[in-house]
Amino acid sequence: MHHEDGSRRAFLRQASLGGLALATAPLWPAAARPLGDAPIATTRSGQIRGELDQGIAVFKGVPYGADTTARRFMPALPEQPWKGVRQATTLGAAAPQTGTEEPTSEDCLFLNVWTPALRDGGKRPILVYIHGGAFNNGSGGDPLYDGVNLSRAGDVVVITVNHRLNAFGYLYLAQLGDASFAESGNVGQLDLVQALQWVRRHADEFGGDAGNVTLFGQSGGGAKIATLMAMPAAKGLFHRAWTMSGQQVTACGPRAATQRARLLMDALGVKDAAALRTLPAQRLLDGMATRDPSRVEDTALYVGPVFDGGVLPSHPFWPTAPLQSARLPMVIGNTHDETRAFLGRDPHHFELSWDEVPALLERQQYVDLLPSIVVAGYRQLYPHYSPSEVFFAATTAGRSWRGAVEELEARARQGAPTWAYQLDWYDHDGEAAKLRAFHTLDIPLVFDNIAQPGSRTGTGEGAQRMARQMRDTLLAFARHGDPNHAGLPAWAPYSLAQRETMVFDTPSRQAHDPRGGERRLYAQAPFVQRGTF
Repeated sequence: MHHEDGSRRAFLRQASLGGLALATAPLWPAAARPLGDAPIATTRSGQIRGELDQGIAVFKGVPYGADTTARRFMPALPEQPWKGVRQATTLGAAAPQTGTEEPTSEDCLFLNVWTPALRDGGKRPILVYIHGGAFNNGSGGDPLYDGVNLSRAGDVVVITVNHRLNAFGYLYLAQLGDASFAESGNVGQLDLVQALQWVRRHADEFGGDAGNVTLFGQSGGGAKIATLMAMPAAKGLFHRAWTMSGQQVTACGPRAATQRARLLMDALGVKDAAALRTLPAQRLLDGMATRDPSRVEDTALYVGPVFDGGVLPSHPFWPTAPLQSARLPMVIGNTHDETRAFLGRDPHHFELSWDEVPALLERQQYVDLLPSIVVAGYRQLYPHYSPSEVFFAATTAGRSWRGAVEELEARARQGAPTWAYQLDWYDHDGEAAKLRAFHTLDIPLVFDNIAQPGSRTGTGEGAQRMARQMRDTLLAFARHGDPNHAGLPAWAPYSLAQRETMVFDTPSRQAHDPRGGERRLYAQAPFVQRGTF
C-alpha cells in the first residue's frame, strides 16, 4: 500500500523523542575495527570524510548523481567530481515535496552509508533501504532509517537513498513533448538504478559484497522495489528483495498517465510540455494538488511508474511475476491493521455504529464491492467485531493486503522463492495501542530502532524481543537468501496450496492462509491498483 503514504511523515513524527538506540553486541572481527575518528572513503568522484557512530563508519549526503535541475524529466547524469576531501556528515537535500521540514532541492541524488569497515575485503551483505511516501514524498534521512544498529548487529553495510519524486520523478510527458521526454514517467526509478550502479561500483571500498545486495523498503519503497524487479536496467544490480506493506502489481498505463499530465498542465495554465522544465519547482508541486480522476474520494493527482514499453516494458506483477526476477528470493510482508495508521486519526472511527459503516466503506475500501456484502461477510467471520473493527479490517483488506496477495500468488505460480509475513504484534500498553499493528510499525522493528523519534513500538521487553527477531530475520535473509534462523519458528516458502505465512507476534508462528475468509471475500471483485486507469 502506498496511496496513504502522503501523510506518513507527520504520523511517524508524532511520537516523542526516545532515548539512545538499543545497543547490540558487535559481530565484526576485531581486525576490521580501526577506522580513525573521521573515516575517509574514496569514491569515483573524490574522497569523502564521514564520522564514527558506535564503531560504525557513517557517511551522509554522498552524491551519486548530478543536480537534476537542468535535467528535469530526463535521466540524471553522474555527479560532478570534486577536489580535496568532501565532508559527508550531514544529510543531502530531499526531493522537492510538500509537508516536510527537511531541506529540498532538485539537487537531491544523495545516499547515506553505514559500514563496520572500509577496504578490508569483508564482502559483507549490502542492504539498501528504499523509503516510503508513495511516489510523492519522503527521504532516506528519517531517523527511523538510521543504519547503525542494523550494521552493528549483522556486520553488514546499510545504505539509504534519496531520489526524484512526484512530478519530478514520475510525470509522463512522452506523448506531449519531444523525444527528450521519452523516459519522464520513470526517471525516479532510473535514479534508483543509478544509485544501485554506484553501490555496485563502490562495494569493495565500503567493505561490502557487490554480488549480495538486498533491497528492502516499506510502503512506497516496497512498490518501487516491485517495479525495479521488472525493469531491465535494474537486472543484476540486486539479489534479494524484502518488501513491507508495499506492492506494485500494475503500473500507470500510458493513456492514464498522459491524462494526468494534461490535468496538471491545465491546472498550471501550460500548453507546452517544454514549458514545465522552467517553471519554479513550487509551482509544479502546487499543481500536483489537482484532484485525481480515478477515485471517489478527494485525493491529489496520482503519479507513479509508467508502463511505457521502454524503461518499464511490462506491468510489474501482471499477468505474471517479472520473469527477470524469477530466481531472486523475496519476502512480502504486511501489517494486520494497516489502515489504522491514517483512518485511525479520526477519533470517531473508533466509535462507529453499524448504520455508519456502509457509507464509509463505499469511500474507503477502494473496491467496487457492495458494502452490505462486506459487512455481512465480516459479521459472519468475526461475530465479536464491533462496527469500528469491521471498518478497519475491511479497509485494510480492500486497500492494501490485496496487492500483497496478488504478488504472492504470482510468485507462487512462477515457482519463485518467496516468503510471506504478517505483523500482528503491537505494544498493548503504549500510546498507540488503539492503532494496533498499523502501517509503518515494522520499520523500527527491522532496523532495531525502537527508541528513535517516530517509533511507536514502545521500548519495553516485548518491543525489544520483536525488534531482535525481525532484525535477525532480515539479516538472515540478506546473508543467505532465506529468512529462517534459530530465533524463529520454521518458515516455509509461500505456496498456493498452503499459503504459508509467518505471523510475527508473541509468540511468532507459521500459519496457513491467515485471514483466508477475508481474502476470499474480497476476491469477489477484481483487483485494480490505483493509477492504472
